[in-house]
Amino acid sequence: MTYDHTEYSAPASELRSAELAEPGAVTIVVPTFNESANIRRLLRQITESVPTRLPCEVVFVDDSTDDTPEVIRDAARDCPYPVTVIHREEPVGGLGGAVVEGMKAAASDWIVVMDGDCQHPPSLVPELVATGERSHAGLVVASRYIKGGSRAGLAGSYRVAVSRGATWLTKSLFPRRLHGISDPMSGFFAIRRSAVSADVLRPLGYKILLELAVRSRPRGVSEVPFVFQDRFAGESKSSAQEGLRFLRHLAGLRTASPVARMIGFGLIGLSGFLPNLLGLYALTAAGAHYVPAEILANQLGVAWNFYLIEHLLFRDRRSHRRWWDRFGRFALLANADLVLRIPLIALFVHRFGMGALDATALALVTTFVLRFVGTEALVYLPRKGLTRARRAV
Repeated sequence: MTYDHTEYSAPASELRSAELAEPGAVTIVVPTFNESANIRRLLRQITESVPTRLPCEVVFVDDSTDDTPEVIRDAARDCPYPVTVIHREEPVGGLGGAVVEGMKAAASDWIVVMDGDCQHPPSLVPELVATGERSHAGLVVASRYIKGGSRAGLAGSYRVAVSRGATWLTKSLFPRRLHGISDPMSGFFAIRRSAVSADVLRPLGYKILLELAVRSRPRGVSEVPFVFQDRFAGESKSSAQEGLRFLRHLAGLRTASPVARMIGFGLIGLSGFLPNLLGLYALTAAGAHYVPAEILANQLGVAWNFYLIEHLLFRDRRSHRRWWDRFGRFALLANADLVLRIPLIALFVHRFGMGALDATALALVTTFVLRFVGTEALVYLPRKGLTRARRAV
């Protein structure tokens, strides 16, 4: 990934005094995408809210296609804190990826993540940090769903329903990891820099708190209430596409363990019977012989299964091989399953004296496990040469 990194600061007289100060106690990370109309108000609110005795820096990670970086540069002249802009030419990971880049650039003990649309009140920044210090927590979440909080700034009943539904779904899928977090969809939180390793995060879309809590939940979580504000300017970035990315992200997090991946692999395999049967029906209805029709229809199921496991189970491992290499290996394994099953059934019946039904069931389980292990080992594990090269870098 390539990006431009530019730092804008206060006037020279203030910089000279800042050079003598201790490292900042808090780094405010703000991911932005076309938020130029909100920047001046946001920096003014930060200046008014964060006391000068609290060392502070602001890091914008920008994926904009408008003049947001230039507006930040101009507005930073009136800010008493150092302001840094990281402009990414390739917005890898979306808003969550931008937050991870900001975390890597942070130099402070505490990192506060907030949106750039003025819906997260900067006046809460000191309280987030103070709560973390008092409770010795590694993560402090600004929650809309505890006493004193409110989701008032969500525009319309549709967004409210979506937000509540997403919160219920995530807490249902990760009851242990999200215990004590009432608002896992919050984009406003403080985290100790020492409590998280940015390298283990694999963000997809804008729910970075969920990623943090599930993959590397810090020890000790506290919450403070906050009132979600109305957007000052611009339009919400929420969309149907972001919703799909969120569901893909959930699936990837839920199937991170081998057992969960195997269950997901099996469910996807079951779903592959639908395109298989539809293809078989279409081909035989067109006059094709049932044997070649079954072979061709099976490839539809293979393609269906490959697409789903690529996007739901092994999204993080697709860079190890080219797509045609992965598909060829996966298709070979899937078709070998058919070839292997009949000899296995014969072996179980004639060698071990099993009934045909029991032998078929055991053969299905055996070939399924072999296909799952083979898919992980032969399709999605990094090649040794590639692993060594990455370690050398």
